[in-house]
Amino acid sequence: MKRFWKEVSVEQRDGGWQVLLDGRAIRTQGRAAQLLPTRAAAELVAAEFAAQGEEIEPKSFVHRDIADFAIDMVRPDRTGHVAKLLSYAETDTLCYRADPDEPLWKRQQDVWEPLVSACEAAHGITLERASGIIHRPQSAESLSALRQRLEEEDDFTLAALVTLASIAASLVVPLAVLEQGADVDALFAAANLEEDWQAELWGWDYEAEDARKARLEAFRQAARFAEAARG
Repeated sequence: MKRFWKEVSVEQRDGGWQVLLDGRAIRTQGRAAQLLPTRAAAELVAAEFAAQGEEIEPKSFVHRDIADFAIDMVRPDRTGHVAKLLSYAETDTLCYRADPDEPLWKRQQDVWEPLVSACEAAHGITLERASGIIHRPQSAESLSALRQRLEEEDDFTLAALVTLASIAASLVVPLAVLEQGADVDALFAAANLEEDWQAELWGWDYEAEDARKARLEAFRQAARFAEAARG
Protein backbone atom coordinates (compact mmCIF):
# COMPACT_ATOMS: atom_id res chain seq x y z
CA MET A 1 0.00 0.00 0.00
CA LYS A 2 1.19 3.50 -0.88
CA ARG A 3 1.66 6.15 1.80
CA PHE A 4 -1.39 8.40 1.61
CA TRP A 5 -0.43 11.16 4.07
CA LYS A 6 2.13 13.93 4.14
CA GLU A 7 2.07 15.29 7.70
CA VAL A 8 1.89 13.49 11.03
CA SER A 9 0.98 15.36 14.20
CA VAL A 10 -0.16 14.73 17.78
CA GLU A 11 -3.03 16.55 19.42
CA GLN A 12 -4.68 16.51 22.82
CA ARG A 13 -8.43 15.96 22.66
CA ASP A 14 -11.26 14.21 24.51
CA GLY A 15 -9.13 13.68 27.59
CA GLY A 16 -6.31 11.90 25.77
CA TRP A 17 -3.89 12.16 22.87
CA GLN A 18 -4.47 11.33 19.22
CA VAL A 19 -2.25 10.90 16.19
CA LEU A 20 -3.39 12.86 13.15
CA LEU A 21 -2.53 12.21 9.51
CA ASP A 22 -2.93 15.43 7.54
CA GLY A 23 -5.17 16.65 10.33
CA ARG A 24 -7.39 13.56 10.52
CA ALA A 25 -7.33 11.42 13.67
CA ILE A 26 -6.45 7.77 13.10
CA ARG A 27 -8.65 4.92 14.28
CA THR A 28 -7.84 1.48 15.58
CA GLN A 29 -8.06 -1.56 13.34
CA GLY A 30 -11.43 -2.17 15.01
CA ARG A 31 -12.53 1.33 13.89
CA ALA A 32 -12.56 2.83 17.39
CA ALA A 33 -11.04 6.22 18.15
CA GLN A 34 -7.37 5.65 18.98
CA LEU A 35 -7.19 7.81 22.08
CA LEU A 36 -3.88 7.34 23.92
CA PRO A 37 -3.27 8.07 27.62
CA THR A 38 -0.11 10.19 27.31
CA ARG A 39 1.62 12.39 24.78
CA ALA A 40 4.66 10.10 24.98
CA ALA A 41 2.60 7.09 23.89
CA ALA A 42 1.02 9.06 21.06
CA GLU A 43 4.44 10.22 19.89
CA LEU A 44 5.66 6.62 19.69
CA VAL A 45 2.76 5.80 17.38
CA ALA A 46 3.21 9.02 15.42
CA ALA A 47 6.89 8.23 14.86
CA GLU A 48 5.93 4.94 13.19
CA PHE A 49 3.71 6.76 10.71
CA ALA A 50 6.29 9.49 10.11
CA ALA A 51 9.00 6.88 9.38
CA GLN A 52 7.09 5.26 6.51
CA GLY A 53 8.45 5.62 3.01
CA GLU A 54 6.43 5.64 -0.19
CA GLU A 55 5.38 2.05 0.51
CA ILE A 56 3.79 1.29 3.90
CA GLU A 57 5.45 -1.49 5.90
CA PRO A 58 2.68 -3.00 8.09
CA LYS A 59 5.08 -4.92 10.35
CA SER A 60 6.74 -1.68 11.46
CA PHE A 61 3.65 -0.46 13.36
CA VAL A 62 4.53 -2.21 16.62
CA HIS A 63 3.38 0.54 18.99
CA ARG A 64 0.24 1.21 16.99
CA ASP A 65 -0.63 -2.48 17.19
CA ILE A 66 -0.19 -2.55 20.98
CA ALA A 67 -2.39 0.54 21.28
CA ASP A 68 -5.05 -1.01 19.05
CA PHE A 69 -4.90 -4.24 21.05
CA ALA A 70 -5.41 -2.27 24.26
CA ILE A 71 -8.49 -0.50 22.92
CA ASP A 72 -10.07 -3.21 20.78
CA MET A 73 -9.24 -6.30 22.85
CA VAL A 74 -8.13 -5.53 26.40
CA ARG A 75 -10.65 -2.81 27.23
CA PRO A 76 -13.76 -4.93 26.53
CA ASP A 77 -12.28 -7.97 28.31
CA ARG A 78 -9.92 -6.83 31.06
CA THR A 79 -10.85 -9.84 33.21
CA GLY A 80 -9.88 -12.26 30.46
CA HIS A 81 -6.54 -10.60 29.82
CA VAL A 82 -5.68 -10.40 33.51
CA ALA A 83 -6.44 -14.13 33.68
CA LYS A 84 -4.16 -14.70 30.68
CA LEU A 85 -1.34 -12.87 32.45
CA LEU A 86 -1.92 -14.85 35.63
CA SER A 87 -1.52 -18.07 33.66
CA TYR A 88 2.12 -17.09 33.10
CA ALA A 89 2.58 -16.79 36.88
CA GLU A 90 1.16 -20.29 37.34
CA THR A 91 3.87 -21.76 35.07
CA ASP A 92 6.51 -19.04 35.34
CA THR A 93 9.76 -20.03 33.61
CA LEU A 94 11.82 -18.51 36.44
CA CYS A 95 10.26 -20.93 38.95
CA TYR A 96 11.19 -24.10 37.03
CA ARG A 97 14.85 -24.97 37.33
CA ALA A 98 17.34 -27.70 36.64
CA ASP A 99 18.28 -30.23 39.32
CA PRO A 100 20.75 -28.78 41.87
CA ASP A 101 23.53 -31.09 40.69
CA GLU A 102 23.38 -29.71 37.13
CA PRO A 103 25.62 -26.77 36.06
CA LEU A 104 22.61 -24.89 34.67
CA TRP A 105 21.05 -24.75 38.14
CA LYS A 106 23.81 -22.42 39.42
CA ARG A 107 23.23 -19.99 36.55
CA GLN A 108 19.48 -20.06 37.18
CA GLN A 109 20.00 -19.42 40.89
CA ASP A 110 22.34 -16.50 40.21
CA VAL A 111 20.08 -14.83 37.62
CA TRP A 112 16.55 -15.92 38.46
CA GLU A 113 16.47 -16.08 42.24
CA PRO A 114 17.05 -12.33 42.77
CA LEU A 115 14.21 -11.54 40.37
CA VAL A 116 11.79 -13.99 41.97
CA SER A 117 12.71 -12.83 45.46
CA ALA A 118 12.25 -9.19 44.47
CA CYS A 119 8.82 -9.98 43.03
CA GLU A 120 7.83 -11.73 46.24
CA ALA A 121 8.98 -8.80 48.36
CA ALA A 122 7.30 -6.21 46.15
CA HIS A 123 3.91 -7.93 46.15
CA GLY A 124 3.89 -9.71 49.50
CA ILE A 125 3.67 -13.18 47.97
CA THR A 126 5.46 -16.51 48.01
CA LEU A 127 6.17 -18.30 44.72
CA GLU A 128 6.81 -22.02 44.54
CA ARG A 129 10.05 -23.14 42.89
CA ALA A 130 10.50 -26.59 41.37
CA SER A 131 13.26 -28.65 39.80
CA GLY A 132 12.28 -30.31 36.54
CA ILE A 133 9.08 -29.88 34.55
CA ILE A 134 6.47 -31.31 36.92
CA HIS A 135 3.92 -28.58 37.60
CA ARG A 136 3.83 -27.12 41.09
CA PRO A 137 0.78 -24.86 41.60
CA GLN A 138 1.11 -21.40 43.03
CA SER A 139 -0.97 -20.59 46.09
CA ALA A 140 -4.40 -19.02 45.76
CA GLU A 141 -3.21 -16.17 48.01
CA SER A 142 -0.26 -15.33 45.76
CA LEU A 143 -2.36 -15.46 42.60
CA SER A 144 -5.00 -13.25 44.24
CA ALA A 145 -2.36 -10.65 45.16
CA LEU A 146 -0.97 -10.70 41.62
CA ARG A 147 -4.47 -10.37 40.19
CA GLN A 148 -5.06 -7.29 42.33
CA ARG A 149 -1.72 -5.85 41.18
CA LEU A 150 -2.57 -6.35 37.52
CA GLU A 151 -6.06 -4.90 37.90
CA GLU A 152 -4.45 -1.64 39.01
CA GLU A 153 -2.88 -1.14 35.58
CA ASP A 154 -4.48 0.71 32.69
CA ASP A 155 -5.54 -1.01 29.46
CA PHE A 156 -2.42 0.09 27.58
CA THR A 157 0.02 -1.22 30.19
CA LEU A 158 -1.88 -4.50 30.33
CA ALA A 159 -1.59 -4.79 26.54
CA ALA A 160 2.17 -4.27 26.75
CA LEU A 161 2.40 -6.79 29.59
CA VAL A 162 0.66 -9.43 27.46
CA THR A 163 3.37 -9.01 24.81
CA LEU A 164 6.17 -9.07 27.38
CA ALA A 165 4.78 -12.12 29.16
CA SER A 166 4.33 -14.07 25.94
CA ILE A 167 7.96 -13.44 24.99
CA ALA A 168 9.32 -14.17 28.48
CA ALA A 169 6.96 -17.07 29.33
CA SER A 170 6.88 -15.35 32.70
CA LEU A 171 4.97 -12.80 34.75
CA VAL A 172 7.87 -12.11 37.11
CA VAL A 173 9.91 -10.64 34.25
CA PRO A 174 7.23 -8.26 32.85
CA LEU A 175 6.43 -6.95 36.32
CA ALA A 176 10.14 -6.23 36.77
CA VAL A 177 10.11 -4.30 33.49
CA LEU A 178 7.62 -1.86 35.04
CA GLU A 179 9.98 -1.01 37.90
CA GLN A 180 11.76 2.33 37.69
CA GLY A 181 15.23 2.01 36.18
CA ALA A 182 14.63 -1.54 34.92
CA ASP A 183 17.37 -2.98 32.70
CA VAL A 184 15.18 -4.24 29.87
CA ASP A 185 17.93 -6.08 28.00
CA ALA A 186 19.08 -7.85 31.17
CA LEU A 187 15.50 -8.90 31.91
CA PHE A 188 15.14 -10.31 28.40
CA ALA A 189 18.41 -12.18 28.86
CA ALA A 190 17.07 -13.63 32.11
CA ALA A 191 13.95 -14.88 30.35
CA ASN A 192 16.09 -16.29 27.54
CA LEU A 193 18.64 -17.84 29.90
CA GLU A 194 18.09 -21.49 29.02
CA GLU A 195 18.30 -20.92 25.27
CA ASP A 196 21.43 -18.81 25.72
CA TRP A 197 22.92 -21.54 27.91
CA GLN A 198 22.38 -24.12 25.19
CA ALA A 199 23.90 -21.78 22.62
CA GLU A 200 26.99 -21.34 24.80
CA LEU A 201 27.39 -25.11 24.89
CA TRP A 202 26.60 -25.94 21.28
CA GLY A 203 26.85 -22.65 19.38
CA TRP A 204 24.28 -20.44 17.67
CA ASP A 205 22.96 -20.97 14.18
CA TYR A 206 21.92 -18.02 12.04
CA GLU A 207 18.20 -18.67 12.28
CA ALA A 208 18.31 -18.93 16.06
CA GLU A 209 20.34 -15.72 16.31
CA ASP A 210 17.89 -13.87 14.06
CA ALA A 211 14.95 -15.17 16.06
CA ARG A 212 16.58 -14.04 19.32
CA LYS A 213 17.22 -10.56 17.90
CA ALA A 214 13.59 -10.30 16.76
CA ARG A 215 12.29 -11.34 20.19
CA LEU A 216 14.60 -8.89 21.93
CA GLU A 217 13.45 -6.03 19.71
CA ALA A 218 9.78 -6.90 20.30
CA PHE A 219 10.51 -7.04 24.05
CA ARG A 220 12.20 -3.63 23.95
CA GLN A 221 9.33 -2.09 21.98
CA ALA A 222 6.69 -3.39 24.38
CA ALA A 223 8.72 -2.15 27.35
CA ARG A 224 9.09 1.26 25.70
CA PHE A 225 5.34 1.45 25.10
CA ALA A 226 4.55 0.47 28.70
CA GLU A 227 6.86 3.18 30.00
CA ALA A 228 5.33 5.79 27.71
CA ALA A 229 1.75 4.79 28.49
CA ARG A 230 2.34 5.00 32.23
CA GLY A 231 3.89 8.45 31.90
